[in-house]
Amino acid sequence: MAILTNALDKLLGYQMRRATAVLMADFVRTLSDFDMRPAEVTTLLVIAENPDCSQSEVGEAIAIKRANMVPIIARLIERGLVARTRVDGRSLALRVTPKGAQQAAEAWKRIAVHEARFRDRLDPAALDTLLGALPVLRTAVDDPEG
Repeated sequence: MAILTNALDKLLGYQMRRATAVLMADFVRTLSDFDMRPAEVTTLLVIAENPDCSQSEVGEAIAIKRANMVPIIARLIERGLVARTRVDGRSLALRVTPKGAQQAAEAWKRIAVHEARFRDRLDPAALDTLLGALPVLRTAVDDPEG
């Protein structure tokens, strides 16, 4: 059987998509018994780190559109992980419940193990370079010419 070459291996987007697929599959496996989608876990963690934040602030922090945040927050509230409190006449603040705080703490422990599985494959200099470069690429959408 011939070994095929893959010209796509030289494309940044292709390599990032393949790496992301592996990382996300492991992330989902790591938290599979939580019965939560990755966006729900991420949302819970951001709320835990930022008590009394608004739904729109959380969405902005993790790049999820407002309309998509509604069912995520609803599910976290339904599961007793997050509570809303009224700040003023219109504004609602989000805060994790004690159950949500426990879930967030357990998620962070597991995420640390998940992260180590991949970070340990890179030497420290390569990891620093990668972590410095990825935020630059994330801003490319804001500046299509840049």
